[in-house]
Amino acid sequence: MTDPRYDVVAIGNAIVDVMAPCEDELIDELDLAKGGMTLVDTERAKELYSAMGRATEISGGSAANTLAGMAALGAQCAFIGQVAKDQLGEIFAHDIRAVGIDFDTQPREGDPPTARCLIFVTPDGERTMNTFLGASQFLPPAALDEELIASAGVLYLEGYLWDPEEPRSAMRRAIEVARNAGRKVAFTASESFVIDRHGDDFRALIEEGQIDILFVNEHELATLTGDEDFDAGLDMIKDKVPVLVATRSAKGAVAIQNGERAQVAAEPIEKVVDTTGAGDLFAAGFLTGHTRGKDLETCLKMGAICAGEIISHIGARSEKDLKALVAEKLG
Repeated sequence: MTDPRYDVVAIGNAIVDVMAPCEDELIDELDLAKGGMTLVDTERAKELYSAMGRATEISGGSAANTLAGMAALGAQCAFIGQVAKDQLGEIFAHDIRAVGIDFDTQPREGDPPTARCLIFVTPDGERTMNTFLGASQFLPPAALDEELIASAGVLYLEGYLWDPEEPRSAMRRAIEVARNAGRKVAFTASESFVIDRHGDDFRALIEEGQIDILFVNEHELATLTGDEDFDAGLDMIKDKVPVLVATRSAKGAVAIQNGERAQVAAEPIEKVVDTTGAGDLFAAGFLTGHTRGKDLETCLKMGAICAGEIISHIGARSEKDLKALVAEKLG
């Protein structure tokens, strides 16, 4: 087996985060659920976009956020995700490449347009999110660069993208390619509602030994196992995946690898400002450590440091030099 060209190749939703400040009156005027996240259709997305003031646009999506964190830590990464041939598709591609991630998935012609999350930020710092999944839900197996997947040490899959049929087929094919090349497959469950819909698929992948590294939070673990007891849930999964990583917000995180268990506390910070992207950046720190052969506790610490940085400000992209921050805190 050849040495991997990339540390991680990820498949995920290609979403542009469009953030704009606004007054509370606009939230009421547009009949938005303040502080919530609502899925919207094409027409509603257009209506909300036109109502926004001056906006900041940045590539987003769970797996893309993880890769951005890994790239900031010095990892070599590539992303596979579907955008449309439109302005936001160009913004996504430019932005993700600008942070050092290779992205070569061809844009899709016609409707629906590129996915976007329209985020209205009120003076109190509250983020009201409206997500249009658009073209990201139409990634076909034919769009996969199989040589790219085979050239990565780890294939990282985003659970959110398991919902639509085309990307689900693409991810199943990607798992085959990675495993045939002797590479590892990492999977993040993403959200409990995803497990509610596709838990049988996820449990089958785990039972069949298709997953090498599984990321869950404590709520997702309970949904996956049907047991609310955290340690009981860990016991049900730990022998079925080589590496199990479970995060618990303020209670820190646990990882189990081939029977060895490590645990770390959450990184202390002055104030939690915005938890968006915390799990994504935790995965970034952990995977970077893992691909560098770090021990389990160090991987967890790297994850906690990255998650702590991201929740200390608004937005899912680091504002500090992550590489320097991790080096400083690890001593």
